[in-house]
Amino acid sequence: MLINSPTRIAPFTWSVVIPVKVLTQAKSRLGQFGAQRRAELALAMAADTIIAVRACEQVNRVIVVTDDKVAGDALAVHGAMVIADPVDGPADRLNAALSHGAVHARAIGPGSGIAALFADLPAVRPDEISRALIAAAAWPAAFVADAAGEGTTLYTARPGVGFQPSFGVASRARHAAGGAVELNLAGIPGLRQDVDTPEDLTAATAIGLGRNTADLLRCGPLGR
Repeated sequence: MLINSPTRIAPFTWSVVIPVKVLTQAKSRLGQFGAQRRAELALAMAADTIIAVRACEQVNRVIVVTDDKVAGDALAVHGAMVIADPVDGPADRLNAALSHGAVHARAIGPGSGIAALFADLPAVRPDEISRALIAAAAWPAAFVADAAGEGTTLYTARPGVGFQPSFGVASRARHAAGGAVELNLAGIPGLRQDVDTPEDLTAATAIGLGRNTADLLRCGPLGR
């Protein structure tokens, strides 16, 4: 159902669910980089994303869904609660993992909103996430489109609202068709810039990378 106007409700906080692939399988479109460095880059970007989220006062917990022990251990250091990815999930593993994380989040924090966020946002800033979550709180479900204009980097559902992520190819259109409201916020380039390709990494670098990703890139070329 399409919503025509925002609704004022009592303030609440958010549980943010972040899926993290097994590092050896992550960022395959950065194929010109060596496998080890590609895994290191994926982990650095996830760490920077989580650090930014944890700095938001609107967020009460970050739940990472992953089957990668190295990633889980490293991201737990940054304050994430780590749970296992569903072992026998359907072909649509990404949305299944997010839904699994949302069930866990609502079990431990039923009064919180649920936000799904990608782990490859190395230029995102805490104030960008805060602005998006404040805006999202006015709507039952909402989303932020990616820089390319076809995908989604953030999807939210208010407390008591069904959590129905629809990430993947053309997710912007699918989230809108499902009734989620697009948040047309200016000044959030880091929140929109996910990194899948070398061009995306260049764009994120121009915005300003988080410490972990920037330090990794300063260590030398990623081709090793």
